[in-house]
Amino acid sequence: MQKLPISQKKMIAQILIAAVLFAAAEIFVSFVSIPWYGQLALFAVIYLIPGWNVLKKSAIHIAHGQIFDENFLMAVATIAAFAIGEYPEAVEVILFYQIGTLFEKIAVGCSRQAVSDLLDLCPDEATVQRNGKEMVIPCDEIEIGERIIVKPGEKIPLDGIVVKGNSTLDTAALTGEYIPVAIETGSEVCNGCMNLNGVVELIVTKIASESTAAKIMELVEESTSAKTKTERFITRFAKYYTPCVVIAAIILAILPPFVQGFLLSEGYHFTQWIYRALTFLIISCPCALVISVPLSFFGGIGCASKNGILVKGSNYLEVLAKAQTVVMDKTGTLTEGKFHVTETKPIDISATVLLEQAALAESASNHPIAKSLLEAYKKKPDSTRICDIHEVAGKGVSAIVDGKKVLAGNADFLHEAEISMHSEQGNGTFVHVAIDKNYVGYLQISDRIKEDAPDAMRMLRQSDVDCLAMLTGDNESVAKEVSDFLALDEVHAKCMPGDKVRIMQEYRQKLSKNRTLVFVGDGMNDAPVLAQSDVGVAMGGLGSDAAIAAADLVILDDKPSKIGLAMRIAKKTVAIAKENIIFAFVIKAAILLLGALGFAKIGLAVFADVGVAVIAILNAMRTMWITNKKE
Repeated sequence: MQKLPISQKKMIAQILIAAVLFAAAEIFVSFVSIPWYGQLALFAVIYLIPGWNVLKKSAIHIAHGQIFDENFLMAVATIAAFAIGEYPEAVEVILFYQIGTLFEKIAVGCSRQAVSDLLDLCPDEATVQRNGKEMVIPCDEIEIGERIIVKPGEKIPLDGIVVKGNSTLDTAALTGEYIPVAIETGSEVCNGCMNLNGVVELIVTKIASESTAAKIMELVEESTSAKTKTERFITRFAKYYTPCVVIAAIILAILPPFVQGFLLSEGYHFTQWIYRALTFLIISCPCALVISVPLSFFGGIGCASKNGILVKGSNYLEVLAKAQTVVMDKTGTLTEGKFHVTETKPIDISATVLLEQAALAESASNHPIAKSLLEAYKKKPDSTRICDIHEVAGKGVSAIVDGKKVLAGNADFLHEAEISMHSEQGNGTFVHVAIDKNYVGYLQISDRIKEDAPDAMRMLRQSDVDCLAMLTGDNESVAKEVSDFLALDEVHAKCMPGDKVRIMQEYRQKLSKNRTLVFVGDGMNDAPVLAQSDVGVAMGGLGSDAAIAAADLVILDDKPSKIGLAMRIAKKTVAIAKENIIFAFVIKAAILLLGALGFAKIGLAVFADVGVAVIAILNAMRTMWITNKKE
């Protein structure tokens, strides 16, 4: 549980002291007869313990032209209660109001915790090697290219590349994922991650102000500035609602007594109607709406941040909740965007030998296909077994392996060597292998569908998305294979950038009223398409400046299931905000009517204000614990 700040501890002390004194005063006046001015002085002193700050804030706001707020309503209501001799009820009102305010502050503090965890990512200092010595200096004084040392238990202070050592990193603060990530020489690392074991040395690639965590923190700090339509409505509503309520309370206090006394000759009973007006004023305080609706959206942003989803403004949660069509890029979004050996077809040799011969022949190449072969081989190539390597760009490699000539490449490469081959089956890239002019089979290399992509599609279906579509530059057979596996509604293959923009425009024209269009891509080369969407979601944003800059939502790891979770958070957040609006309006309207008719006392009025606000705040806090489980 988070530690309470000093201001809240002080507030708790004031409430407790005032509550004890109030109880003692009530007992005292029930047994001892004291004049009215004695009771006034006694309850006024108790009132000022929790009420002084309310009176002070109200005066300051009035001086700055901000007259009609909840402090003003409480000040007017309680002072008027003293004026008509309702001393205990004046103290009760201010006590309950301060209890509600305290609860609000604690709730806001809880909702900010997930976001503040992100804002505590970057260490202030780092250990740097300069002139052969290790020294600890502020991170903002470290330049690109300098070498820093990170020990176990320390956070990565700046973005960099590992040049010495290996370890595992806890990236949970950034991504929400608690599975450690292994790093070794050559690995790129982002600041804010925790080094779990092993000393590593890094070469700094970004200065402190340009680092990944710094950019994320900047965006998180700005995320609440973009308000939703619902929040803007509540702000405008409160601006006009409060003065109207004050005017209505004044009319209620003055007009009925005049009607009774002047027209009906029943006498002027101002005290009774002033009491009703005070009750009306307390009930009408819009705290439940003004507090709970923004708190709902802030809680949703905090929940998303905790799960590695960066939302650039609460308005995007509201728009995302209305998604009708979700269009996704294929490579890097639904698939891993990396080559893998997915199948081997050996002839007259074992699959292990086929892979070994291809990997050794390709061992000197930097081509992605060669790297995928070495990854599948899982051994360090023995250079003493390989010689006379010749690479033909775009076709393949020839090499002498264990004294035999090995050819590894595409079909054209082996055709040119006059070697007959078996036909290829399936989709992907194929590496054919021949040893001393004898064809020994081929390896199929393709991009894998991400493990959690099916879960992502299921979650989006559960969130009432009508159409799931995919855009890709790949050929139709590859696109159809991915589409069939994920059960997508529509797929568009062989798309050039201009085609993607045109298709997105067509989807926009098909949208129903008040429904939205979402695009999910890698954030690197999809800027034109992102511009056509209502919400742009960038995948794999950790360490990617372009992804963070381009999109409205950034998934800070590479898991498409987070898209479904983001959708669920958005829909649940909007639903909770609407629940609070309806609940507050219905309860307040009912008790306002009872108060105006004289059936509601100040005790019920306090419940309508503080009680409704507390219930709405509790409901709003549910946004902080939204999960990907369907309720």
